[in-house]
Amino acid sequence: MVRDSHRKRLINRRPRGCRLHTKVKVKTARGRKISSTLWLQRQLNDPYVQLAKAEGYASRSAYKLLEIDDRYNLFHSGQRIIDLGSAPGGWCQIAVERISSHSGDIRVVGIDNLDMNPVAGATILKKDFLDIDAPELLLESLGGHQPDIVMSDMASKTIGHRTTDQIRTIALVESALEFAVEVLVRGGHFLSKTFQGSIDNKILSLMKTNFKSFHHVKPPASRDQSCEIYLLAKGRR
Repeated sequence: MVRDSHRKRLINRRPRGCRLHTKVKVKTARGRKISSTLWLQRQLNDPYVQLAKAEGYASRSAYKLLEIDDRYNLFHSGQRIIDLGSAPGGWCQIAVERISSHSGDIRVVGIDNLDMNPVAGATILKKDFLDIDAPELLLESLGGHQPDIVMSDMASKTIGHRTTDQIRTIALVESALEFAVEVLVRGGHFLSKTFQGSIDNKILSLMKTNFKSFHHVKPPASRDQSCEIYLLAKGRR
């Protein structure tokens, strides 16, 4: 894995042995939905997917966090990080790299109810963040210390009903934000994925009241056709 945090991670960069712009066309297999075929073709032709594989990251979403950090300067050596919805592990990997967490002094804790591979320098809890004992376990895993950053890439399962999907998304963001407000150190930051149109007045009010600034972020690694955006609240009051 490349660990130079200062080099530019441009998408037209070609890692040794990796051809990022080779066009792959996927034929529709018997029994496979057209939507599945299109998704597979998009994945195979996505340069961020290829770059993540070449550099050893668990997912393309790692580059979203890299780009957000490069712009807003979130991570610093020695911080403590909580990663909500950590599977498959890309965000944990970036956090570990950028704050220099290691086995002798683990400062990154991830939680997800899905299986994921271990991340060196991070503690991973296989558990639903919404479980009543999850907040306490997360803080215990940080040795009782408050985190400097709470970040969430959580997403609810969509059912195709816009109103229901929006309500579920809002609930996750609110839960993550309320947790962050409760546990962050003064000056700490909160970052969460959400979707356009799913930001309600309660979320905005919590951010304005408890943080010095907040931003709507659409990192370059986020696909243009995706309605996802990221909410970044900086400077816990």
